[in-house]
Amino acid sequence: MSRPDTPRLAALSQAGVSIWLDDLSRDRLRTGDLAALVRDRCVVGVTTNPTIFAAALADGTAYAGQLRELAARGADVDTAIRELTVADVQAACDVLGEVHLATNGTDGRVSLEVDPTLAHDADATVAQAMELWKAVDRPNLMVKIPATRAGLPAIAQVLGEGISVNVTLIFSVQRYRAVVDAYAEGMERALANGHRLDRIASVASFFVSRVDTEIDQRLETIGTEAARALRGRAGVANARLAYAAYRQVCATDRWTALRAEGARPQRLLWASTGVKNPAYPDTLYVSELVAAGTVNTMPEQTLHAFADHGEVHGDRLTGTAEAARRVFAGLEAAGVDLTEVFDTLERDGVAKFLTSWTQLEQTVRARLDAARAPADAPGGGEEATDE
Repeated sequence: MSRPDTPRLAALSQAGVSIWLDDLSRDRLRTGDLAALVRDRCVVGVTTNPTIFAAALADGTAYAGQLRELAARGADVDTAIRELTVADVQAACDVLGEVHLATNGTDGRVSLEVDPTLAHDADATVAQAMELWKAVDRPNLMVKIPATRAGLPAIAQVLGEGISVNVTLIFSVQRYRAVVDAYAEGMERALANGHRLDRIASVASFFVSRVDTEIDQRLETIGTEAARALRGRAGVANARLAYAAYRQVCATDRWTALRAEGARPQRLLWASTGVKNPAYPDTLYVSELVAAGTVNTMPEQTLHAFADHGEVHGDRLTGTAEAARRVFAGLEAAGVDLTEVFDTLERDGVAKFLTSWTQLEQTVRARLDAARAPADAPGGGEEATDE
């Protein structure tokens, strides 16, 4: 229940938008900060990614005790990363457990991503998704799988095993439609495998601000007045076209049949909602993407900005497809190759997570080495800050 000091976030929730936090760390868990955001700031879910965990492990000292234990039993880097991140996600799932129950499983979800080095290996992605589901052992977990071409069959197979999935790194409406097909196939498999469909949830994480960043750069290079007039409009227009596609899917016979069997809609989740360009309003990708039944996962800075001065002006998605198509027609007329844009964004998105994963490995390796060093050696030992 939100407090009176967050009426703007309360209004967003009342408009049907589920507010998820795009961040997690052990410090946030240990200090009660996450619980406070759930209690006071209408947060009803958490998303994570390799970048978030790399930052948490690099900056936090709350992992010292677990790192010492891992070092003492000779755990390798991969094992350490898995156990450290699983522990955080389990704790977050527990914090959000009451939300999960109160919303009948719609919210209270925490996402944990498969190793990004597996983004182009469907079989390995499926195997790790199943391992993560068993390791976390919480009904409100969502396993995060990227929407690469190899990821699509993996998504269907993992859903078919009764595992909830957050499909990430979606940039184009074309790829989103393929994700929708994978979701439907996965739910059909789950039904055939004897799983209760009402216990399986999925979101399609559609990235927003990165689209503007990439396209704005191209518009600047083109340099015409018409091109520059389109800056900052592509991300929202792209999301609005995705929402129109979602509405179409909900009206199909295939979805109607699945819904009759208890299936939940695969909600659109607006990701990458922190504004990259300081010239744009810092709540742009929240206030312009309001519609019932959607999710907005926000960095903490964006969450607090909306709490301070964000505005809800009703449904900003329904009936906007034609205007969004005009924006895209203008982009193409200006010389923007949209196919190339979306290919670049997916490729760069995977690469960024790979870079973060490498940083995470390096950080954990260094901290394991430090934990194994004699306590009286220069720089040896980890601070006992988490005991």
